[in-house]
Amino acid sequence: MKIKLYLISGLLFFFIAGNVFSQGFNSIHTPDGVNIIAAGNAGKIYRSTNAGTTWASYTVSSDNLRSVFSLGNDVWIGGSNGNVYKTTKSNSPVTAINTGSSVTLNSVCFVNANTGFVCGDGGSLYKTVNGGLNWSISNSGIATENLNAVSFSDENNGIAVSKGGKIFITTNGGSVWTVTAGVTTNDLLDVKYFTDGIIAVGTNGTILTKETAGSWNTVITRTESDIRGITGSSLNNARVCGGGGFIRNNLNSRSNFFNFEINPMMANLVDIFYYDANTGFAVSSLNNAIIKTTNGGQSWDLPSGTGVSYNWVQKTPSGSGIGNNLCMHPKDKNSAFVVYGNKVYVSRDRSETWTQISTISIGTRAHSFYVSPNDTNIWLAAIESSPDCIVRTTNYGLTWSNIIAYDFSSYGQPLEMDQNNPSTFYFAPSNSSGLGVFKSTNNGANFTLISAYNNSAINQPCDLIVMWDSSNVIYMGDDGADIFKSTNSGLTWNQVKPGSSSEVPSMCNSVFDKSICYATTWGSSQVFKTSNHGDTWSITSNNSGSGWGSDLCREDPTLVLTGNYGSQAYLTTNGGANFFNVNTGLSGAGAGIMVPERGYMLNMQTGSLYKLNVVYTVLTNVNENTVSNLNPGNYELSQNYPNPFNPSTNIRFSLPNSGNISLKVYDQLGKEVTSLAEGFRNAGTYEISFNAANLSSGIFFYKLVTNDISLTKKMILVK
Repeated sequence: MKIKLYLISGLLFFFIAGNVFSQGFNSIHTPDGVNIIAAGNAGKIYRSTNAGTTWASYTVSSDNLRSVFSLGNDVWIGGSNGNVYKTTKSNSPVTAINTGSSVTLNSVCFVNANTGFVCGDGGSLYKTVNGGLNWSISNSGIATENLNAVSFSDENNGIAVSKGGKIFITTNGGSVWTVTAGVTTNDLLDVKYFTDGIIAVGTNGTILTKETAGSWNTVITRTESDIRGITGSSLNNARVCGGGGFIRNNLNSRSNFFNFEINPMMANLVDIFYYDANTGFAVSSLNNAIIKTTNGGQSWDLPSGTGVSYNWVQKTPSGSGIGNNLCMHPKDKNSAFVVYGNKVYVSRDRSETWTQISTISIGTRAHSFYVSPNDTNIWLAAIESSPDCIVRTTNYGLTWSNIIAYDFSSYGQPLEMDQNNPSTFYFAPSNSSGLGVFKSTNNGANFTLISAYNNSAINQPCDLIVMWDSSNVIYMGDDGADIFKSTNSGLTWNQVKPGSSSEVPSMCNSVFDKSICYATTWGSSQVFKTSNHGDTWSITSNNSGSGWGSDLCREDPTLVLTGNYGSQAYLTTNGGANFFNVNTGLSGAGAGIMVPERGYMLNMQTGSLYKLNVVYTVLTNVNENTVSNLNPGNYELSQNYPNPFNPSTNIRFSLPNSGNISLKVYDQLGKEVTSLAEGFRNAGTYEISFNAANLSSGIFFYKLVTNDISLTKKMILVK
């Protein structure tokens, strides 16, 4: 067994005010809610000693650090190359202990200060009984499965989960493991063993629960997004995170985890940890923005000083677009379709690159487009022609047929699929046709008139939407900004919102809460919302321009994106309480919008397709670099440079002896401002970069204290 001692050191390129990294974190943990440790690839560690208010960044090795666990004063980190790293909750040396293997260790769990377990690829599962100093193999019954997570409720009872949905249980402290198969075939990514039961999560929206003496239950999560992290205190008091940034909980008997916690992250969340009922932290593998809640998930915040930029990036598809011709592939969450004019494009890589795969041989410009979940060879489109018509293909766009031909509104999306029964479609041509609403129950093979307008208040229908879980309830918006509701699958209609401008070009609703629906309006660019199944509607936002597209995030109902018939887009991450503009990079007039995930948003402008790119710039106030490991001979605290400074400065100190030290900053009244370094240091010379972006101009003092001396220097911040 190899043991190495690493000095915690920072990379030189960290010495700037704002740092953007290509990768973020894999895990986060805290033993007390004050000292926080986050770990990521390439040996990256972030520490906070003030409950996440400020962060210091370090690099301890080149290993990818996969999992953090803390208990009392101790911290353990599982990494690549078979290494487990041990440190303490304060700044101190990090000891690398090899388990005797070279595999990646994906998860670490300790029952007490002595007994712990790590698991990883190739069936690797190791146990320690001396706090991680030594590890022994403990995988009898597991064979060569790639293990993603391990958890114990006490010294005897534990669980490990793997790729392919394998579940392994031990009741004797890891001496023997028994496999449970057949619960799921999805990869299981995390697991927690509570005193009253177990929760496991995985790919494609998997959540499994089990009472201690019960059988496994599959939770209907209504998402295809991967669920990656679990935290909680019991089987019925748990949170999960995943997808493009959602956080869900099962509090108040919501066993399906349909409580969504409002948070600002628009990138994957891979780990979450609640220290107590109020304080929690979560991390993404795509950025360094560690989010925090102090009110039990009612709201989450980014670190102070974090910059967020929203930029729309143009993609390949272009042409003439109107309506909403964006459509996810029903069987592949990484694939999507879009129609520009009469050209059909597909992407297989989350909308990064696109290829034209079909030309609709009838008509000129599509307004609506669907791929049937029942048979992905069947596509339907509403397209402008003479007259306008619904066209259909049954061979993946090779040939097309005209199914029904009636003119429809120039502003709308007249074709709608019933998401509850995807063989059912509705078609609402314009009232000038003298007809009404048509319905198909055979995947669009033919349509039948089910209700006549009869010169009713319905004018030119612009959009239709079917309520989730209630196929009999349909909303319709028309070109007078009226909204109508049917409670009998479109046979009759009642006005529920009288028009106040012109056109309701788009409506969107949620699979998680069928009482909610949003509608955009053209004339005033107002966004309307209903929270009572469409019975009443109220203005939730007044945006600029003429309102157009909208979509409610498919994995989190707290996020909604709307657009206008121009180069504007508006986003809410708190359920419509407020919207903010995200228009950088957009060009042309708005058309369709699609939001498959919080971190995956598409905007179909009339000329080109755009994908939203969100970048987080995170400030770290302390970055430590080991200048030299040679014994300097004397204690020394150098004058900071530059001085005066704004906002960053460097502080160098030398230690002739190893021992515990502290380096802190104070204001003129002697009040501590921040801790720059604390804990054990080997003899050597160190340099710390201090960022004072969050402080006001003034005189400050920095003080080095060791077992032998106390040294103080003055520095001046000028802004």
